[in-house]
Amino acid sequence: MYPHERSLVSRLADEPFALVGVNSDPAETYREAIEREEITWPSFWDGGSTSGPISTKWGVYGWPTIFIMDHEGIIRAKDERDEDLDEVVDRLLEEMKAG
Repeated sequence: MYPHERSLVSRLADEPFALVGVNSDPAETYREAIEREEITWPSFWDGGSTSGPISTKWGVYGWPTIFIMDHEGIIRAKDERDEDLDEVVDRLLEEMKAG
């Protein structure tokens, strides 16, 4: 999953796009993943538990969970992966630019 996220962030570097991660792994595992996986986008640590405050507030019960929001903060898709994720993000960027 991280390689695709890296490519998405790189491809959309000059676009109004943001990827934000939330990680529920234990603190040391989280820190190691940031380094090992070259995570350059904002990534929040959710207390080292799958019942952390962020996942609880957003109603996340399975990992990974992906929310795709538009420029107004409205969730427009959930749990898209790979090419499907790219298609949704590209469509939302086009909608925003056209609107």
